[in-house]
Amino acid sequence: MKFPKPYALKSIADILDCSYVGEDDYQVYGANEIHVVEKGDIVFVDHPKYYDKALNSAASVILINKEVNCPEGKALLISKDPFSDFNKLTSFFKPFKPSKQTISPSAIIDKSATIQPNVFIGNDVKIGKNCIIHSNVSIYDSCEIGDNVIIHSGSIIGADAFYYKNRPEGYDKLKSGGNVVIENDVEIGASTTIDKGVSGSTLIKTGTKIDNLVQIGHDTVIGKKVLIAAHTGIAGCCIIEDDVTIWGQVGVSSGLNIGENAIILAQSGVSKSLDANKTYFGTPASDIKKKYREMAHIANLPKLVKQLNDVTRNK
Repeated sequence: MKFPKPYALKSIADILDCSYVGEDDYQVYGANEIHVVEKGDIVFVDHPKYYDKALNSAASVILINKEVNCPEGKALLISKDPFSDFNKLTSFFKPFKPSKQTISPSAIIDKSATIQPNVFIGNDVKIGKNCIIHSNVSIYDSCEIGDNVIIHSGSIIGADAFYYKNRPEGYDKLKSGGNVVIENDVEIGASTTIDKGVSGSTLIKTGTKIDNLVQIGHDTVIGKKVLIAAHTGIAGCCIIEDDVTIWGQVGVSSGLNIGENAIILAQSGVSKSLDANKTYFGTPASDIKKKYREMAHIANLPKLVKQLNDVTRNK
């Protein structure tokens, strides 16, 4: 999430009503989560376990709940509740803007695109050449659709991230200020949902084809020419590299990397990152040759148990 212009550290501290360590006019350019943070950005951290990661990240400003030694060349914002203050920044720089029309007048839609009836297109959306957006699709604010993209009926592009902090009084939502970017020649099946990034972009790269009823979580990056079959769920902050094939009813945990040309067979559960150029199956997913050997051994267990019992009885 980049700010519309650079802000002085003191100005950001005034927005948050918090103290700070650093020069008043120290320049701040945006606010991002740790996995997408860049120089000039604010990153938040509220647990000692992650202090070092945040302080040593690319972030220039650390929004933190304890005054610590400030790394050289950086600044601190001292907050009682960094999670809530990060939400304040999102609300200030990316406030929710209610739509007054089904297709926002601020949307930029190429004349060659086909928009079917009952499509919702939010504020500042961009839609490229020769796209077909079928009925009952919803495209939330600031999402970007490239050329030759087909989005089938009932799909939702840009819903909020599923990201909550568990507090004694209930779950506190981290507000989403990012978007979804869909590159050229992508097809998205019916009733598929792609969540926006918390502060950056959820990205679907050129040539990828997504089936019906697929869920893609916030800040995930799907590479070029990826195939994803129905009922697959991919959690947030994953990287699916180019030419990966994911068959039906696969589940992928958050923050994982799937290497290029990997194939994940149907109903697999992916709980750790997977190497490139291999085929995977099972829960937890592992190399198919290994998994089939394990299944063969399991199938032989009744026979082995019977043999063991016969030996025991004959003693």
